[in-house]
Amino acid sequence: MIYEMKNIVKTDQNNCLLLLEDGSVFFGKGYGKFGDTFGEICFNTSITGYQEILSDPSYFKQIINFTFPHIGIVGTNDIDYESEKIFASGCIINNEITLPSNFRSELSFEKWMKKEGKICISKIDTRNLTKRIRDKGACNAMIHFPKKEFRTIAYLKNKLKTFPSMKNLDLATEVSTDNVYSWFKSVKRIIDPSKLKGKFVAIIDYGVKKNILRMIESKGFQTIIFPVTFSIKDIIGLKPSGIFLSNGPGDPTATYLKYKKELDLLKDFKKPIFGICLGHQILSLIYEAKTQKMHHGHRGANHPIKNLKNKKVEITVQNHGFVVSKKKFPSNLRVTHLSLFDKTIAGIEVKNKPFFSVQYHPESSPGPQDSHYLFKKFEDLVNKYA
Repeated sequence: MIYEMKNIVKTDQNNCLLLLEDGSVFFGKGYGKFGDTFGEICFNTSITGYQEILSDPSYFKQIINFTFPHIGIVGTNDIDYESEKIFASGCIINNEITLPSNFRSELSFEKWMKKEGKICISKIDTRNLTKRIRDKGACNAMIHFPKKEFRTIAYLKNKLKTFPSMKNLDLATEVSTDNVYSWFKSVKRIIDPSKLKGKFVAIIDYGVKKNILRMIESKGFQTIIFPVTFSIKDIIGLKPSGIFLSNGPGDPTATYLKYKKELDLLKDFKKPIFGICLGHQILSLIYEAKTQKMHHGHRGANHPIKNLKNKKVEITVQNHGFVVSKKKFPSNLRVTHLSLFDKTIAGIEVKNKPFFSVQYHPESSPGPQDSHYLFKKFEDLVNKYA
């Protein structure tokens, strides 16, 4: 239900509210930590994998509206994290949270939200809300979950106005690792990069997911992760066998411009480069393509794309609110994949270079595994240029 009221009364079943920047208010039942949370509202159509989604760093400063009504029913565990914590600002769900029913569950969804200090609002018509986002576009929002009484709508509107637009925000720097570390059998170990020995793949961390690290390590590579602030010149100087540009949150142009001088050095790298999501956008920007903010983005585990080389259709996992523009597309890049939803660019490669990238998530955590072959392609290129 949507309200336009100055004063509101809190009840046991309506103890939390969602406010959109257009002034629309939705009442529901809150879970997790009392307080307020802010973010750009987006919707995700996945049926499974809510723990992986919420802990994906690409969702930093976003509030996720889940279209599937039954969220939290299988609980949570320590294995299904895609990072060290929940990065999403909060979530919106339809049905109330129930006790989990799953042999892998270690903690209920409600207790997990409290443990992570996050807010979830339930009893919202999430499909109606999705239609609003689809029709009107992504917008800023806040969830207000007071310990006592609701604040006035006027007060909350003013508070929401202080939250910045996602456009022009470099968020990758905020979620990136602080230290260089190795990844071996899901164990993270901080290392001194000057003492590296043997062949390795350098991963530039813009908000990398754990399953990406697992996929790269599964190809037999020593996997070393570098902060976004680490010098590209120094990384190249360490002579990696390949470089991986990870996924991450925020406006890709803002991140690129912040590190432009360093990132442009990648043009002279002689070994393979593979980028995913934000990494795909960064690689495109290095070659003077442009990026643009989407109306409402692509987020879900059922997005069809077309591989333009073999003409096959792949079902992919997607999570992005920005895309590489087709306007003034550079002649030294080649489009390799297209979204079958809206014909936006879903993959590129650099002509006469072993560099390629995709807008979607081939590591599939959660989601289909149609695009796992891209990690094999990276492996083959690394071995070819060894």
